[in-house]
Amino acid sequence: MASKRRTTIADIAAKAGVSISAVSFALNDRPGVSDATRARVRAVARELDWQPHTAARALGGARAGSIGFVLNRPARTLGTESFFGDLISGIQLGLAGSHVGMNLLVARDAEEELQTYRDWWSGHRVDGVVLIDPRRDDPRLRLLADLGMPTVVVGSHPSSTGAAPSVWIDDSEAADTVFRYLHALGHRRIAHVAGRPEFEHTAMRIDRLRSFSSTHGLTETLSIPTDYSAESGAAATRDLLSRAAPPTAIVYDNDVLAVAGLGVASEMRRSVPGAVSIVSFDDSAMIQLVRPAITSLTRDTVELGQRAATLLRRQIDLETVLPSEPGPLLTLSVRESTGPAPA
Repeated sequence: MASKRRTTIADIAAKAGVSISAVSFALNDRPGVSDATRARVRAVARELDWQPHTAARALGGARAGSIGFVLNRPARTLGTESFFGDLISGIQLGLAGSHVGMNLLVARDAEEELQTYRDWWSGHRVDGVVLIDPRRDDPRLRLLADLGMPTVVVGSHPSSTGAAPSVWIDDSEAADTVFRYLHALGHRRIAHVAGRPEFEHTAMRIDRLRSFSSTHGLTETLSIPTDYSAESGAAATRDLLSRAAPPTAIVYDNDVLAVAGLGVASEMRRSVPGAVSIVSFDDSAMIQLVRPAITSLTRDTVELGQRAATLLRRQIDLETVLPSEPGPLLTLSVRESTGPAPA
């Protein structure tokens, strides 16, 4: 026996006497059609039981059955940063057994990310989102709050009262752990090859280095921003090691930058850790396999993603805003790339 053919938007357009684009505008609640046309299209959609599509489910107020996750990073760098793969794996673990899927999109810029959230919410494609790389005075958080979209932030501190909850790891304390360790080894010229300074966690690390330098009387410390790529990490390291008084320790914001820096040190015949010590804020198999293996801050990024997805599922089910939750603990994994400051 033949199965019933699925209703299409062309069927709705024919019955309502409008164009296919008008049906799309009406069902996705976009401008471009009159209120009367929008009402007629929705009535026909209900009559034809156009249920398999998310827009049709939105008419009845049903769940989309999916959460959203946008990565606003250069696509060419994503494949080299293990953090994102681990975080996505953790999010999937947090959704396991729930019959909830994940919409993943790589945005080219901030405006595309914002428009994606608008489209997802108006099109009833997601029930909530996980947001990463929060910024100070973040326009994304303002938009998501205006939309009323359930949100969980993977961030560096608990959210303020009434704001979207975060799963957080204290980046100020993490940075302080690294700087204290290097200071104890005798390092007084410490450099920081940073990521994008508009990111809250990067700004917190930069601020902590300044504060640590002031407290401990260090005069030769600096942070150099990058776009997280190996090329920018290598360029920053060449600049630092070419100075008249080069740093005796360099801290990198992620594993890609750290491995690139290690390569430049070898290229310039600066022994690690004899001439310069290297530390990464991110741990991964990559920095454990290079020689010398790189000292790093270690966290369970898979668990971080799992906690974020679990918190978001709970937030979607509630009208009240949930409190923030701490992420997994950070530990300093000391390896062969760090040692006493050179005499």
